[in-house]
Amino acid sequence: MSATVNPLPSFGVEIIGAHGSDLTGRAAAAECQAALDRYGVVIYRDLDITDDDLVALTRALGRPVAARTGEHRLSEIETITLDPAKTAATLASYRRGNFLWHIDGATGHTPQRATLLTAREVDEAGGDTEFADTYLAYDALPDEEKARLEGLQVIHSFAAAQARANPSATEQERQAWDRVPTRTHPLVWTRRNGRRSLLVGATAGEVIGMAPEESRTLLDRLLDWSTRPESVLHHRWRKGDLVIWDNTGMLHRAMPFEPTSRRLMHRTTLAGEELVA
Repeated sequence: MSATVNPLPSFGVEIIGAHGSDLTGRAAAAECQAALDRYGVVIYRDLDITDDDLVALTRALGRPVAARTGEHRLSEIETITLDPAKTAATLASYRRGNFLWHIDGATGHTPQRATLLTAREVDEAGGDTEFADTYLAYDALPDEEKARLEGLQVIHSFAAAQARANPSATEQERQAWDRVPTRTHPLVWTRRNGRRSLLVGATAGEVIGMAPEESRTLLDRLLDWSTRPESVLHHRWRKGDLVIWDNTGMLHRAMPFEPTSRRLMHRTTLAGEELVA
């Protein structure tokens, strides 16, 4: 594969000149994985990858998660849109939560390992995506702050994220959110290889053992720390782009756009491989 590889200032890499069919082989997938391990976010500009090749790449990288929506002919692909004419109205509502900083799967035992997102339609009026590296955020904390966070446990819930995304929700909607199981995770996620990251974001509802106000203040402060403007990678989408990111070590969010926007993404997801510990 002949392409130009441009590392970005803090993290992430942009690859220019590749084509979708270049990524279907094992060797290309290994190169992609190496870039993902090194940079955290891999941006293939103007790749124009087909749905079949997107699935082939996903399978070469690991175990795909089956989409729950059944909206696409390929079971691994989810269509990402806010337009209720293109997706279920309930899903369109839930995806407003994508405007908040989050990691995918924080309410599960094993958050998804990585996400592959390609742009089928873009809208100049909004819908860019931002990333923040939670490994770097933890590493940059003062030692005394790291010591204070040691052992703290946080309850993550779908309800916490949706309450922020949809503050005017009905009682019936709130009851539906509450039926989704919660998950308790350490505030600092220590990997098998010794690396540590902050596990924060929209799903982080409360720190166990803290008063609500103290808990909220801490979680908000750490989220602000992790997403300082100088620490954020802002990706302006072009039609045909493919972005792959380490979901376990990256917060991400979509910049707001209207439900009537033509913005349409196809997404595949790699299953998680490491429990939060």
